[in-house]
Amino acid sequence: MPPLIQTERLALRLLRDDDVDAAGMLALLNEPGFHQYIADRGVRTLEQARDYIRKGPFASYAANGFGMYVIERRSDDAWMGNAGLVRRNGLVHVDIGYALLSDFTGQGYALEAARGVVKHAREVLGIATLCAIVSKGNARSVGLLEKLGFVADGVTRLPGENEDVLLFLLEKS
Repeated sequence: MPPLIQTERLALRLLRDDDVDAAGMLALLNEPGFHQYIADRGVRTLEQARDYIRKGPFASYAANGFGMYVIERRSDDAWMGNAGLVRRNGLVHVDIGYALLSDFTGQGYALEAARGVVKHAREVLGIATLCAIVSKGNARSVGLLEKLGFVADGVTRLPGENEDVLLFLLEKS
């Protein structure tokens, strides 16, 4: 399956519910940083990870034509995390999301993947305005969004959630 998005070092492709992607997703969803800044999705087995992929990304691909994509390093096909677009209840605009396994953080990969997602959203999908939500205290993610040109747009609380999150917007200039 060819990648949807390619950057200098990365290839982003659709998720599959095979052993490779299920194992990668299981590891990602159980990273301490994922639990701290995103959520504990309660996924603890490969079968639960496959189910998560089917009910989340697969459903989003079918309903919206986009979703979260696997990030692979082009030099060795390492499974690094995911990045993509999500339509969330409670948000007016499509949301950009990203998460990396801890072995790959701090090397500019998240920024590179997010830039690729923004370009894809604009040039391929025709999405003019994107938003992003960030947990309070996630300074690294805020910095990444600011490097992409997102601007702070207040605080919001998504339906069914207990905590407010920071809201950022990126409008097409």
